[in-house]
Amino acid sequence: MHLAVALAQAWLCEAPFDHLPCGVCTACHAVRQRLHADLLLLMPEALRRTWQWPLAGDKVDDSGDGASARKKPSRQLRIEEVRQAVDWASTTSARGKGKVLVMHPASALNLHAANALLKTLEEPAPGVRIVLTAEDPQHLLPTIRSRCQTLRPDQPDRALLQAWLRRHGVVDADVLLEAAIGQPLVALEWARGGLDAEVWNRMPAAVGQGRAEALQNWPLGVAIDVLMRICHDAMCRAVGGPARFFPRAHWPSAATSDNPVAALKAWHRSLQRAARHAEHPLQEGLLLEALVDEGRLALCGSAG
Repeated sequence: MHLAVALAQAWLCEAPFDHLPCGVCTACHAVRQRLHADLLLLMPEALRRTWQWPLAGDKVDDSGDGASARKKPSRQLRIEEVRQAVDWASTTSARGKGKVLVMHPASALNLHAANALLKTLEEPAPGVRIVLTAEDPQHLLPTIRSRCQTLRPDQPDRALLQAWLRRHGVVDADVLLEAAIGQPLVALEWARGGLDAEVWNRMPAAVGQGRAEALQNWPLGVAIDVLMRICHDAMCRAVGGPARFFPRAHWPSAATSDNPVAALKAWHRSLQRAARHAEHPLQEGLLLEALVDEGRLALCGSAG
């Protein structure tokens, strides 16, 4: 998201230099304050709360009761939000530098919202630029991908990323960077959430013991990602390969089932199904406990 906003700021800047925003003009200041009239950043409600980025029309329920207070923030981009964004994009630029619509992440678009965006992607209004972010473009609908230009940023040098994380107070940056698949912002977010190398390396053993509480303080989507990494490394170890995400971890004893790979594959399928519905599970706690218990059996066998 940071890159998408920086790109939008460069386009809206009143005095750009070498395609970069100046950082001092009125437009740059407005972007930093999240008040620029020609920038709309569309993201799921849950992420807007995390990033404290308001959306026009947002209303906060301070009553502390009622259905709206109990309702979980959405992790999807809904069709109503996309339609409002399309309407916004069709209006005249307020500052005369065009308009920028950022959708983060585009994978949060549900089917109906994605279909509502197609015509605008194909024929945006004059002066309108649309930026869609995605960790993996293959997760987007083909109809979305075919209307976009794909830009893949170069991966910075690993030593540079580790140094950057250490400057931000991350201890054992190499461990968390590998855990986050080379994504420094994810590694930093995890570190600020209390994750360190010691906690990370204890995860396989915790799952082998069926201790779901080791993951319960994390968002369900993050917890499922961690379980999938454990499953990945367990399958690698089962066929004689090295662990990628947990090379320093203390693993449970060898599986006692006749075919541990089959059990691990079944666990992986369960994790994939859970990941597709992680945004709106009926009961997060019960789902996580079930996934961890299945992982315990896959890692240690029925006798574990």
